[in-house]
Amino acid sequence: MAEAKSTKTKKAATATKSTKTSVKPAAPRKKSTATTKAVEAINHNQDKKKILFVASESTPFIATGGLAEVIGSLSKSLAATGKFDVRVVIPLYSDIKKEYRDKFNYLGNLYVHLAWRNQYCGIFEYVQDGVTFYFIDNEFYFKRPGCYGYFDDGERFAFFSRSVLEILPFLNFYPDVMHCHDWQAALAAIYLKTNYCFRPEYQFIRALFTIHNIEYQGWYSLDLLGDLFDIYGTYQHLVEYKNSINLMKGAIECCEKFSTVSPKYADEIKNPYYAHGLDPIIKKNEFKLCGILNGIDADGYNPIKDTHLYANYSAEDFSNKAVCKMNLQQQLGLPQKPDTPIISMVTRLVSHKGLDLVTAVIEEFLQDDIQVVILGTGDAHYEGFFTDLARRYPDKLSANIVFNGDLSRKIYSGSDIFLMPSKSEPCGLSQMIACRYGTIPVVRETGGLYDSIKPQQNGYTFTNYNAHDMLYVLRQAVSDYKNKEEWAKLMYRTARSDFSWNRSALDYESLYLDMLK
Repeated sequence: MAEAKSTKTKKAATATKSTKTSVKPAAPRKKSTATTKAVEAINHNQDKKKILFVASESTPFIATGGLAEVIGSLSKSLAATGKFDVRVVIPLYSDIKKEYRDKFNYLGNLYVHLAWRNQYCGIFEYVQDGVTFYFIDNEFYFKRPGCYGYFDDGERFAFFSRSVLEILPFLNFYPDVMHCHDWQAALAAIYLKTNYCFRPEYQFIRALFTIHNIEYQGWYSLDLLGDLFDIYGTYQHLVEYKNSINLMKGAIECCEKFSTVSPKYADEIKNPYYAHGLDPIIKKNEFKLCGILNGIDADGYNPIKDTHLYANYSAEDFSNKAVCKMNLQQQLGLPQKPDTPIISMVTRLVSHKGLDLVTAVIEEFLQDDIQVVILGTGDAHYEGFFTDLARRYPDKLSANIVFNGDLSRKIYSGSDIFLMPSKSEPCGLSQMIACRYGTIPVVRETGGLYDSIKPQQNGYTFTNYNAHDMLYVLRQAVSDYKNKEEWAKLMYRTARSDFSWNRSALDYESLYLDMLK
């Protein structure tokens, strides 16, 4: 029995040895090219600083003003540097065109708690120009025409801001800097530093808040603090101001840095004249404030290849600008006079754009050898005024009370002088666009107009908010227009002004890196 057992043991050992020697080590699997590239991309992105833009609109998807253009252009410029992983989150509005919606990738959904509410939040993704865009879907809040102007805007953007914080774990994306824009995104910065500040993965996210227009601050009754915004007694002091809720004030208090869209505007909002009641808060937090001048999409606003123009031209050859002018006069029913300067305004027809100055002296100005073209919509008072004026001066003035992007490009290219006499202007893009098309701006020295337009370099300026000061400078520009040789030199300098986002992106890059020290 012992011998038999020994024999079995030997056989088993031999079998085991045979089995071991017969198994060869597996050759390492060759990674596919796609897998290799994906791993390399992940490793590369890990070296980049992560920036998340939180905003209520962005080009090319939805736009009501300059904010959207800033988000779309700045994010693209930052991504192009190769130093940042840039992502943008906005609401999924019903007005976003189907041509884009069909391309969005559905990532999933979750439920967002806001006080006693528990709302569905769908997450869609789209990548363009190196920027990843996320869209927050909730039809109860965002399946409506337009972006703003509803009685429940406070609740809509509170849900949006809360959703931004909630989707970060789902995306496994925790930004180094969360860059929030205007009051609609102010609560994202507030929630980050209050309700979410105890979560370890959120503790190292820096918050930057940018004021695009301090006039709109997000004022609400204190009664809504807990029920609507899910903010309670411990944090009430952050948003409480003048016995009300002020969301912009809360974001300024909570963020590590806050900025405006031009250096001059950053200085102006310390003054009660410009601050709309928020100057004590601005002065208190002045150590966190900086101003960075916006840019424009220099490729999109390019007279060399702009398909909206009657004829293309460049800063080196303005000959086709005369073609644009002649066709513009014909389209708008004005006499085709090549030597009569066209003064244009592409603007919202509201008082802070300086329309009260224009209405005070325009009939006096129309006695000169000029033509005036106005494009825009706004207050009924101004719409009616310019419509009536165009009826009385059909050979002198064309009033186009519409919002028309195609016509605006034709006006920028076909005009000689561009008027922008704003009472306040955080940055302004129209004066930069006019420069791009070789149309000489006449502006008041305020906000971004002061920072972008310099006398004798690329335009004309006046200081006092006074109608006859404006008229004096306009007549000086018209007089200079008659000197064709000097005017051509001014047009060249103006068209060569650098208002690209590349310049502004460098300033934001420095700001982000400073915040991350």
